Amino acid sequence: MRRWPVAILFFVSLLVRANGGELPDTRQGILAPTFRTLQVQYMADPFAPPVINLNAPGERIVVSFDELADERRYLRYSLEHCDASWRPEGLVDSEFLDSFNEGTVEDVDYSRATVVHYVHYSITIPNDEMRITRPGNYLLKVYDEREPDETLLQARFGVCDFTMSVKASVSSRTDIDSNADHQQVAVRVDTRHVAPDDPFSDLRVVITQNGRPDNEVVLVTPQRINGQEIVYEHLRPLIFPAGNEYRRFDISSVNYPGLGVDYIVHDAPVYNALLAVDYPRAEAGYLYDSTQQGHYVVRSVDADDSDTEADYVLTHFSLSMPPLAGYDVFLDGDFTSRRFDHLSRMVYNHATGAYEQSLLLKQGAYNYQYLAVSSGAEAGLTAPVEGDMYQTVNEYTVKVYYRPRGERADRLVGITTVSSGL
Repeated sequence: MRRWPVAILFFVSLLVRANGGELPDTRQGILAPTFRTLQVQYMADPFAPPVINLNAPGERIVVSFDELADERRYLRYSLEHCDASWRPEGLVDSEFLDSFNEGTVEDVDYSRATVVHYVHYSITIPNDEMRITRPGNYLLKVYDEREPDETLLQARFGVCDFTMSVKASVSSRTDIDSNADHQQVAVRVDTRHVAPDDPFSDLRVVITQNGRPDNEVVLVTPQRINGQEIVYEHLRPLIFPAGNEYRRFDISSVNYPGLGVDYIVHDAPVYNALLAVDYPRAEAGYLYDSTQQGHYVVRSVDADDSDTEADYVLTHFSLSMPPLAGYDVFLDGDFTSRRFDHLSRMVYNHATGAYEQSLLLKQGAYNYQYLAVSSGAEAGLTAPVEGDMYQTVNEYTVKVYYRPRGERADRLVGITTVSSGL
């Protein structure tokens, strides 16, 4: 077990007391009701993990979002360094920045020829105002310059120094079943360039399935050590429910229904898209579909610049099934920031016999799935609605963090992504 320095324990205790006994919310997401379409991308690639190389000056993270408004706000942003589990580490700004920890959101544009008016904002990190010097997890917070203590939205990204190489594999033949409901990950970390003093306490290995923070796994103890190679295999936390392929819909056009859309109509004051009714797939056989593991792409077929010319569409979801006793049902995908909240929660309509929800979404192509969450649980389950099929193509991202003795922060030292079923 890691022995945390007294100074860090004291800092964490202050954070807990300041938040009424709870650690601060560091999850990615929108915290103000007028904002929409938060995207955090590596070099404008919507499918790559949002992680840049500390030693590659040309690499950038792009954070973009909209506010439903006619006039711009004067927004600022700051960064916070977090540990492997996204807890604030209490570093002073000079320990991770070669600059002041405050930037101005200057990339601002207005929507054009849209029914819903909005202002589009974009932040590129690093930049001349914000220069990062330390690897690790970063939480970017955006706020109005007049109310600096009120965070409007926050975004997660990583900075890696790639001093350790990581290899990973996925198999449907797991330690608890074979070609059934689960997939098992195996990880090997090469430490030949940076030898940790104690691999059993200095390293953290974090595995994420399809970008979902709710069932993320953090490993401290490896299975074994082979010389300079640290091996994480045949450990129970490395076994994940296999889930199912993500569902898809496309609202890139407001003139005709796209994939997964029954009809689309302008019902003042906005366009409305009624998606095809969904049904549980837990008892159905596996059917392959090429998806993007929960990501989405903003796109309008009638626009030259979708960032400012794509419209917003009130999108209606319907999941026809009996109510799930003991569970709430949530929409999962990047478009909900992977949060279980009032926006992603499906509401059961006894008159129609279906779970329903309506969200104002920017035109584009979307992936989603339904997760069942029991009361008090943090992780969602795929089994009750989507089913768990071993053939499912899942994307696993493996990050390795290292905290050398005497240091106060976790360094992100390696990352890899591997897909199952390919």
